[in-house]
Amino acid sequence: MPDISLGVVIVLVTALGYMSNWLNWRYLNYGMVRFLYYIGALVHETSHAIVCIFTGAKIEEFTVFSDQPRVVHRQSRLPILGEPLISFAPIAGGLLFLFLVNHYLLGNYFTVPPLSSWHDWQAILLEPWVLLAQINFLQWQSWIMILLFFNVGAMLGPSFRDLKNVWLVLIILFFITSPWLVEAGFTALSLIVINIILQMVVIFCAKITVWIV
Repeated sequence: MPDISLGVVIVLVTALGYMSNWLNWRYLNYGMVRFLYYIGALVHETSHAIVCIFTGAKIEEFTVFSDQPRVVHRQSRLPILGEPLISFAPIAGGLLFLFLVNHYLLGNYFTVPPLSSWHDWQAILLEPWVLLAQINFLQWQSWIMILLFFNVGAMLGPSFRDLKNVWLVLIILFFITSPWLVEAGFTALSLIVINIILQMVVIFCAKITVWIV
């Protein structure tokens, strides 16, 4: 795998997550899309909340079904690591949620190539297409994952507020590499890219429909 720092991966996940959410609210502000967004937001904010509990950060507000879902909490009782764990929790929580759905509900319908196959940038950039190629529109498992793919930007991407809370740790992460964590980060990136691809397809189809009518 190419040598890349955790900080770079986290910034990319955050930026693409924001792009996905912006496309939703700018071009796909439909009831069904908002419902899917809130599923992602629920997983996202629940991930924050669970880590808050484990790190001793008292939760003061938990909001999902609003224009700005959020968890407001007090300072973590876990020194140094508490705040970063809370801020980056959605990446781990979202991936765990999708893994559990794929494993227990879909019977491992989708497979992610192992780290050993991510030998260069070309393999990494092709990763979203490897996952998309596994979709079969004639099988219900694919439709479940398509619906989930539509909200992974909200599910996985830390907010800029999350990064602001741990900016010093983020700077340090720009000098740290970890193959296992970077692999998880690239998996999150691939899923958000799929999210954006699906959004663009729907936006294009909607535009074509308007032009025809």
